[in-house]
Amino acid sequence: MPHQLRSMRWRIASAYVLLIAGTLLLLGAAVSAHFSGRFMQRYGRRLGLGLGFVVGAGGMLLSGAGVLFSSFALFLLGVTVVGAARGAADQSRYAAADTQPPERRGWAISMIVFASTVGAAAGPWLASSRGNLLGGLTSVPQSGTMWAGALLFALAGVLVFTLLRPDPQELGRAFDEPPEAGQPLVAGRSLGAVLRLPAAQLALAAIVIGQATMVLVMSVTSLHMDHSHHGGDAISLVFMAHTIGMFGLSIVTGRVIDRIGRRSAILSGVALLVSGSLIAPVSLQTQWLALALFLVGLGWNLCYVGGSTLLSDILAPGERGGIQGSIELIVNVISASCNLLSGVIFGAFGYTTLGLLGAALALVPLLVLGAQRLRIPRPAAA
Repeated sequence: MPHQLRSMRWRIASAYVLLIAGTLLLLGAAVSAHFSGRFMQRYGRRLGLGLGFVVGAGGMLLSGAGVLFSSFALFLLGVTVVGAARGAADQSRYAAADTQPPERRGWAISMIVFASTVGAAAGPWLASSRGNLLGGLTSVPQSGTMWAGALLFALAGVLVFTLLRPDPQELGRAFDEPPEAGQPLVAGRSLGAVLRLPAAQLALAAIVIGQATMVLVMSVTSLHMDHSHHGGDAISLVFMAHTIGMFGLSIVTGRVIDRIGRRSAILSGVALLVSGSLIAPVSLQTQWLALALFLVGLGWNLCYVGGSTLLSDILAPGERGGIQGSIELIVNVISASCNLLSGVIFGAFGYTTLGLLGAALALVPLLVLGAQRLRIPRPAAA
C-alpha cells in the first residue's frame, strides 16, 4: 500500500510539473508573439520566422543541457525559450494568408495547421525508445529528444531563410486594393482602433475562447483518466482522436471555412466545443472520452482557423504583423492562465465542473455576435 501511494503521488507530481512547463511555454510564446509580430511588420516574415526557428534550436539545447546536468531550472529556461520560438512560428499561418486572395485564406491557414499533424505524430515517436535516435550522444539518453528538436529547429530556420522568397508580406500587398488617385495611404491602426470593429471582436473571441476552452478541457484529461485507472493505450487513443480533430481534418475545414464564411464556421466551432465539453465528464469509457476530445479539437480548429482568417481579412498589409502579434499575446496569456487553472479547478471541484465551465466559456463568441446584432440600429417606422 505505501508503494502504491508513493507511485500515485509521483504520477500526480509529474502531471503538475508538465502543467508548469506547459504554462512557461505559453508565456514565452505570449511575450515573443508581441515583439515578433512587430519585428516582422518592419523586417518581413522571412527574417522573423527564420530567427524564430534559430531561437527554438537554442531553447532545445538549453533544455537538453538541463536534462543532462539534472538542472530543472535550466530545463524550464529552455522550455521558455522554445515557447518564444513558438510565438514567432505561430505567425506562419498569417504569413500563409498573406500569399492568398481573400477567397482562399481559410484554406491557406488550414494548411499550416494541418502541417502540425506531422509534429503531433512525430513528437511522441521521437521521445520513445525506438525514435530517440540521438539518445546515445550523451550519458543521459532522455536528452536525445532535445538534440533532435534542436536539429529540426535549425533545419527549419535554414529552409525559411533560403527558400521563402519572395517574402509573404510583399505578396500580401498585391491583394490589397490600391488607394484612389489623390488619396493618401492610411497609417496603420492601433490595436484599440481595430478591436472597435465588430469583425475584429468576433475574430478575437473565436481565437481566444477556442484556445482557452480546448486547453481547459484537454490539459487535465490524461490526469483524469489516470485517476480512473485507464492505461497508457487508452490515454493515447483519446489524444489521437483529439489530434485528428485539431489538425488532421484541416485539409477539409479550410475549404469549408472559405465556402460557408468565417462567421458560420465560428458558430459551428462553438457548437462543437460546447458538445465536447459536455460529453467529456459524462462517461469514463474510452470511446466517449475520445469522442469528446475529438469534438473539442474540431471545434478549436473551426474557431482558430475561422477567427485567424477573419482577422487577416480586415487588416491592411501595413498593420498585419503588429496587430496579429498583439492578438497572439492575448491568446497565449489566456491560454497559459487556463493551463494552470485547469489543474486547480480539477483538484478542487473535479472533472465535471471543468467540463461545464468549458461549455459555458465556449459560448462567448455567440454572445459577442448576439450583442453586435442588438447594437444594429433598427430602421424607423414609416
